[in-house]
Amino acid sequence: MSAATNFDAIFEQADPWGFETLWYEARKRDVLMAALPEKRYGRALEAGCATGLLTAELATRCDTLLAVDLAERAVRRTQARMAALPHVDVRRATLPADWPAGTFDLIVLSEIGYYFERDDWRDTARHAGAALNPNGTIVACHWLRPFAERRLATRHVHGDVAHQPGLHRHVRHVEPDFVIEVWSRNPQALRLREAMQ
Repeated sequence: MSAATNFDAIFEQADPWGFETLWYEARKRDVLMAALPEKRYGRALEAGCATGLLTAELATRCDTLLAVDLAERAVRRTQARMAALPHVDVRRATLPADWPAGTFDLIVLSEIGYYFERDDWRDTARHAGAALNPNGTIVACHWLRPFAERRLATRHVHGDVAHQPGLHRHVRHVEPDFVIEVWSRNPQALRLREAMQ
């Protein structure tokens, strides 16, 4: 990830990016949660947990959740928010170097990819693909508009995830400001899977 952005300084602000106060941010979280094809996930990874608002929502649908962020202040804020939830583990990690061990049923890459240098993001996408369980889900959500700290276009961020072997896209939701895409190892659509049960 680019060292040009001082995330610890950003997380000194009470409400960076308006996560707590903007309807846009609350609605985007709702759209992301609605896009997840499974009702429940076993082990999940959230890369870039920020202040933990999305973490709290993911925690309601995961048996265990590992939330990571490179900013120590973000980690502390998320740890405080998740203190009453023993199935949520919040850690500091710089991706791709600190990619966590093991495999996951859900990997969430939200609003982080465009801060990476290209090779680091490609490595992160490769780690995500390699760490995904059979029938697992990867969701990516990213801002589409230009901004000063952007290192990668969102089309490259999502394209690098989409090119991982064995992924099938199930959702592509595009608005003027952001895009959410969901890929799964399972090629079958949710309704078809439920009909077969």
